[in-house]
Amino acid sequence: MAEGLRERKKRQTRQHISDVATGLFLERGFDAVTVAEVAEAAEVSVNTVYNYFPAKEDLFLDRSKGVITRLSRQVRARDVGESAAAAVLREMRAGVEAVSPFYGLVDGYDRFARVVEASPSLRSRLWRLQQDTLVDIVEILTTETGADPDDVLPLLVGGQLAWVQTTLMGYIGHQMMAGRKAVDVSRDALVLLDEMEEVLGEKVLNYAVRTA
Repeated sequence: MAEGLRERKKRQTRQHISDVATGLFLERGFDAVTVAEVAEAAEVSVNTVYNYFPAKEDLFLDRSKGVITRLSRQVRARDVGESAAAAVLREMRAGVEAVSPFYGLVDGYDRFARVVEASPSLRSRLWRLQQDTLVDIVEILTTETGADPDDVLPLLVGGQLAWVQTTLMGYIGHQMMAGRKAVDVSRDALVLLDEMEEVLGEKVLNYAVRTA
């Protein structure tokens, strides 16, 4: 279905506010910028900002929903004969090898990471995102395997997959803040993924194999 004029205008307004806010946060730091200042710079009202972004943190982490559901999307899209972990590792390797910005592999990402590092409220929000990611992947694994509610395997396997994603993103963020080039970090991140796969046990690596 084609996007209507009203929907397109709302999307453009939301993106404009987000872009303006991100520019201010990168320049001055997250905690030093108020929502009122974002509204003034974007030439909208404070109420308009909150209509699109319920919390100030949402202005900077405006793609958080996609991050929360990334693992579950990868698991649902796994091939026949492929386990949940294999699908996740395959997708991660593809993204890292392609030097994808979605994994923080873009020159300039260090500025974004430094803003997060300097803000307790953003670090707290990231922790919440990690918990939401865990809940999401556990729900998908439970559904995909038909596991009983008291079966702990979805939690244990989901926790390992969430650990892989968190560790990978943390490694990339720290390497980028160290001033390295994205393409160089990409090569080392692929090695890290290989080493993390070796750490995962056979039960995790062979869990939730798609049969049809």
